[in-house]
Amino acid sequence: MAPRPHDDRAGGEAPLPGALPAPAAARLVLEPLRLEHAGELAPLLADPALHAFTGGAPDPPDALRARVARQVAGRSPDGRDVWCNWVLRDGADAVGTVQATIRPDRVAEVAWVIFTPFQGRGHARAAAVALVDWLLAGPADTVVAHIHPEHAASAAVARAAGLRPTDERHAGEVRWRRDRGDVPAAP
Repeated sequence: MAPRPHDDRAGGEAPLPGALPAPAAARLVLEPLRLEHAGELAPLLADPALHAFTGGAPDPPDALRARVARQVAGRSPDGRDVWCNWVLRDGADAVGTVQATIRPDRVAEVAWVIFTPFQGRGHARAAAVALVDWLLAGPADTVVAHIHPEHAASAAVARAAGLRPTDERHAGEVRWRRDRGDVPAAP
């Protein structure tokens, strides 16, 4: 079981990552990441097209399994950050992943990846909206995402989740942000 993010406002602990509500799209399910997902995800994450905006190259299977093992631990090595990772499913198909790193200052950094064969179907939007809303209703006061300035599809997803671009840059990417209480603009 993954450690729970602490929620001082409520005087208790926030829900486990598995408690994330299903996205608005009826068939989508966010399934907490488990080590056994590594084999299923490896061929989908091996697509070089997924790295067009993020750079790098796909992890070899052993490196991917090690990364998944670190992620399912639920916390950063120093124990400060809570790591929440889900496999996004449409029916039985793994169509992508979403993740949130929740820092002690209640800032959550989010990311999403939709596997190439499943892009353009609204999966990222549905998952990002559900994730950001869940975070701001519980363990986070601010949600940020880092998006390549030329990645229009990811910018559209961030906008749909109520994030707005800032003037800040991180590793060449635009920092998008939404704070608790911000009212998302209509899509």
